[in-house]
Amino acid sequence: MTIDISYETDIELDIPYEDIVRQMVVAALNYENCPYEAEVSVTVVDDKEIQEINKTYRNIDKATDVLSFPMYEYEKAADFDNLDDSAFNPESGELLLGDIVISAEKVVAQAKEYGHSEEREFAFLLVHSMLHLLGYDHMEEEERLVMESKQKEILELNDYKR
Repeated sequence: MTIDISYETDIELDIPYEDIVRQMVVAALNYENCPYEAEVSVTVVDDKEIQEINKTYRNIDKATDVLSFPMYEYEKAADFDNLDDSAFNPESGELLLGDIVISAEKVVAQAKEYGHSEEREFAFLLVHSMLHLLGYDHMEEEERLVMESKQKEILELNDYKR
């Protein structure tokens, strides 16, 4: 498993963010019964940087809490049976999941807003983004309900409760 973690902001989260990244990436993959070793990149930035990324890649000129950039488009979410060669790193053989970008400022603000810890908020954003990397979405009501249910269960299985 390759998990690249970059912390590219002066805004310090007083949490074991690297441990949470590793825990929740593995938890999401295990929950979805991923049969492969995987590769994912997680970058923590500030609001200014995530706003710039959001503007560049989504044409939305505002800061957001998390961005997901999947490397593979699944026909059906987390359907590992029908992956083609383009889903894998040719050198390592690992499943290429994609990139996750998290705003440290949003972690702090949303933890306060929702009345839970920064650890829980960070874990939530990771799980949410991992599900996007595995092909889940929340654009339609039915999809949203499925994704929310999975997020809640993965978090609870890992002792992240509100």
